[in-house]
Amino acid sequence: AFLYCADVSGYVKHNHPIVQMTTEAGTSGRVFVEVIGDPLEITKYTEWVADPGAGAISTFIGVTRNNFQGKDVLYLDYEAYVPMAVKKLQELCDEVHSKWQVIKVAVAHRVGVVRVGEPSVMIAVSSAHRGASLEAVHWAIDELKATVPIWKKEFFTDGSQWKENEESRRLLEQGRGKEQQQQQ
Repeated sequence: AFLYCADVSGYVKHNHPIVQMTTEAGTSGRVFVEVIGDPLEITKYTEWVADPGAGAISTFIGVTRNNFQGKDVLYLDYEAYVPMAVKKLQELCDEVHSKWQVIKVAVAHRVGVVRVGEPSVMIAVSSAHRGASLEAVHWAIDELKATVPIWKKEFFTDGSQWKENEESRRLLEQGRGKEQQQQQ
């Protein structure tokens, strides 16, 4: 399998068998993030967030589907500016801790080719009660898609295209709307 790593600039190089890029960060062992070229395994992240004080572990797994807007999808190809992606994932996890009473948070995103049926993103959150972890997971995937510099190119049976992140575009438009209101 090809593993992906950032070159000197931090930009992921495609189809180069390089060393795996794995980053762990956080305070008191409460946060784990990684951007990785290997297939993602949910047990790795659920085991990492497991804690004797947790009554709930909530997860999200984003999987490549076989269609998009009436087109047959063959696979996705993700690229990332890894140092910034890792930093933004760490910030996202820190914000989860500040917004909800959670115990641990793990977020992983895959780079490179992700085939139909394979996971590209996983989020696991543990908390004493289910409400906090369920809300945190929902918020975290929306925030990840809106703010983390990871891009995907979709490959269809009839060609390919870079996919604009709808959440990111919405946030940008909201920001522009606020700027216009402030100027008036």
